[in-house]
Amino acid sequence: MAGCFVYVLTCSDGSLYVGWTTDLEVRLEAHRRGAGSRYVRSRLPVELRAWWRVPNRGSALREEARFRTLTRTQKLATLAAGQVGRRRLHNVAPTN
Repeated sequence: MAGCFVYVLTCSDGSLYVGWTTDLEVRLEAHRRGAGSRYVRSRLPVELRAWWRVPNRGSALREEARFRTLTRTQKLATLAAGQVGRRRLHNVAPTN
């Protein structure tokens, strides 16, 4: 596998969703069509908040799990700082 992406979405209710994929554009389109996850499907529309690249599936799963354990305040601070651990985030939407 050439690498993976971990990404954060902002849902219409203001909640944050974190996931991982090998093809970010395809996965985002699936979410927007309501064919992504059940959680996101009930909270459309969504906006890509940030993403970062990881080397493999195992790293993606660990990063996703680590981000999910953060409180909402910690997640927002991480997004505002633009960094997860030593990985630079690609912020595509402003943090609130």
